[in-house]
Amino acid sequence: MRNTRAFRRERGAALVVGMILLLVLTLLAVSGMNTASTELVMTGNEQFQENAFQAAEMGIEQGLANGDFNPGTAAEALYVGVDVPGTPPNTDEYSTTITPWPAINSPMPAMWGNRWNSFSTFHFEVQSTGVSVRNATMTNTQGMFVIAPFDPGTPPPLAGVGGL
Repeated sequence: MRNTRAFRRERGAALVVGMILLLVLTLLAVSGMNTASTELVMTGNEQFQENAFQAAEMGIEQGLANGDFNPGTAAEALYVGVDVPGTPPNTDEYSTTITPWPAINSPMPAMWGNRWNSFSTFHFEVQSTGVSVRNATMTNTQGMFVIAPFDPGTPPPLAGVGGL
């Protein structure tokens, strides 16, 4: 008789407490999954940004190796929308432009012991923009110059001296 009276007095508090704990654990699990998926997307974005940076660097290297560094020309779009080798098509690409700086063929004094009376420096700016998926874009700029004998007339074309 005693046991039946004890069962009648219980009102189901253990069930309510158990359901509340189950709800709290479910909310923690859902929150953890959302955090993990957000971190995965952030990691992917960082990787695509790095791919865009590497594509822009490849464009600068190709511009320095194959550019026609002629101070008498305007900005030259050397490469436009070139796919990066080793990547799937239309994922990573770069565009490269070579621009001569305004001070063209400016004479500089010769250094002591040099046979030249004076020389000129021709300055160029190589700018490359790398693009990857998810709109990841990186623009890198590299300056370079070519040294040549000073010519008070029109500056001569310097074709084929890229990378000096």
